[in-house]
Amino acid sequence: MARVLIVHGAGMNMRGKAQIDVFGPMTLPQYDEQIRKYALDLGIEVEIFHSNIEGEVINKLYEAHDRGVEAAILNPAGYMTGHPALMAAIAQVRFPTIEVHLSNPAQRGKESEVTRVSRGSVT
Repeated sequence: MARVLIVHGAGMNMRGKAQIDVFGPMTLPQYDEQIRKYALDLGIEVEIFHSNIEGEVINKLYEAHDRGVEAAILNPAGYMTGHPALMAAIAQVRFPTIEVHLSNPAQRGKESEVTRVSRGSVT
C-alpha cells in the first residue's frame, strides 16, 4: 500500500471560519475526512499533518523521508513565500511533493515559491 503524507500549512485551521469568500465553507476536519475517504477508495495509506509552525512542518517532512514515505501532498497556505528552510526540506527529501491550493493564488495576485521545488502544483 502506498504511503502518502498530507501536510496542511499555516492558517489551514481557519478554513471554514475565515475568508470563506476566498476558500469556501469547508473546515479543515471536513477536508481531512474527504481525503481519508478518497485515499481508502484508492488503497492509499495517508498520514495527515497540520502545523502553524514552519519548523514542525520541516521536521515532519524529514521524519517521513526517514520512514520511507512515498510522496507528499502539501498545501503550503501561509508558507507560500519567504520560507527558504521549508523549500530546502522539500528539495532534500527523496519523495516527490505535489503542491496544492484550495484557491488559485495567481487570481489573488500571489505566487508560490514552493512551486519551484515541488514535482507539480494543483490549484
